[in-house]
Amino acid sequence: MADVEEELPLQEIESLCMRCGENGTTRLLLTRIPHFREIVLMAFECPHCNERNNEVQFAGQLQSQGSCHTLTVPKGDAKVLSRQVVKSDSATIKIPELEFEVPPEAQRGTLSTVEGVLLRAAEEIGALQEERRKTEPSQAEALDRFLVKLRSCAMGESSFTFIISDPAGNSFVENPHAPGLDPLLSVRFYDRSPAEQAALGFLVDPSLGGDKENSSRPEEKHSEETRKYVPAGTQKVPHGTIGAQLAYKAILQGNSEDVASSLLKYSAPEEVMTFPSTCGACAARCETRMYATNIPYFKEVIVMASTCDTCGYRNSELKPGGSIPIKGRKISVRVLSRKDLSRDVIKSDTSSVTIPELELELASGTLGGLVTTVEGLLQQISERLKGMNQFCLGDSAMATDKHKWREFEEKMKKLLNMEAPWTLILDDPLANSFIAPITDTIQDDVQLHSDEYERTWQENEDLGLNDMNTSSADAAYEKEGL
Repeated sequence: MADVEEELPLQEIESLCMRCGENGTTRLLLTRIPHFREIVLMAFECPHCNERNNEVQFAGQLQSQGSCHTLTVPKGDAKVLSRQVVKSDSATIKIPELEFEVPPEAQRGTLSTVEGVLLRAAEEIGALQEERRKTEPSQAEALDRFLVKLRSCAMGESSFTFIISDPAGNSFVENPHAPGLDPLLSVRFYDRSPAEQAALGFLVDPSLGGDKENSSRPEEKHSEETRKYVPAGTQKVPHGTIGAQLAYKAILQGNSEDVASSLLKYSAPEEVMTFPSTCGACAARCETRMYATNIPYFKEVIVMASTCDTCGYRNSELKPGGSIPIKGRKISVRVLSRKDLSRDVIKSDTSSVTIPELELELASGTLGGLVTTVEGLLQQISERLKGMNQFCLGDSAMATDKHKWREFEEKMKKLLNMEAPWTLILDDPLANSFIAPITDTIQDDVQLHSDEYERTWQENEDLGLNDMNTSSADAAYEKEGL
């Protein structure tokens, strides 16, 4: 567990035991863990039947997006099974190989390991097996076979995939390789659905849940001026605007005005369009503004920004314009002075980031899409890595892990203080990333290099391009005369 920064005195209250119904004692400890969350540690003990359990609840705010951690557990690897897992009340655990799912209500908020989560699930399933053998022997027999497989996974006798998906974004799986990439662990962030918003206690617009009166005629919700920007499927739209419609993936949380001002210095935007939208955090009604602008030496891009007056959430998104490039692009810049730290950077969610001096490589999708500077990119890398790897920072972390983090932070500070030159590399198979030159013409910037390359079959497969067939859509557009 991470070092405790501040805590309140331990509190004790009486509560009923769920097993015997007698009074037991519950101890509560309110604490805040640096680089993690505000949590409530709860421990229950019954003196009558010796029942004991503990629970972790999150006292802080919900995250703006949900998270999904996918861990591949090889056969016979005890270290992977001992990785620490934080599961919040709203998280769901899945093991696809067993077609097994632990719903949020089955296991409340816990701090455990991969092995501990599976053994607890097996214990809870097997608790009523004796009663099932008397009433439903066939079901009990099937569960016995399943428990053998589940315990086999928990003991490392079988390989499996451990998935924990949390709409609140408060669940984590330990990454012992931090701050580097973990070949066995992948993390994905997603926007919550209206149903997930409601389950977490947010106020959800009833019309989003399928209200017939409001959803039967969606065109009445939009003015004549913005009607052509209604999402596809509700109204015809011009051929060139399909990729610029409302999207709900928040790839940059910041001031949308700052994003706009950073792009305006390249070229003046076209007319700013405004259309109705819903907040990605609380699902309340808000407005989204959109315009297209051209960045010299790069391409046309579409900027979308939303602000919510209800919860204050802000979301800015950058989408590439035009067709999918035939080739990928690898951009590298040699950072020699503080002036280079202020270079503008557009990093798409398909771009990887490499800094050889840090021996750091971030796979595509790790940071999402960003509109920032070289300095801002470094800071966000540091913050995101800390947020995803809190287990390497606390008092329960191994000395080698702590030492590794201290070395990484020292190297990061040296790069930000420009104590030595270093190199930033963006490798984007869709060529949607960009680093701005510091000279009037990009050819005069000797520190900036850009190379195009042919995508491999696997890269096209990962991007969904190998099986892409747009002939039906093209024929439909031609038929409608768009």
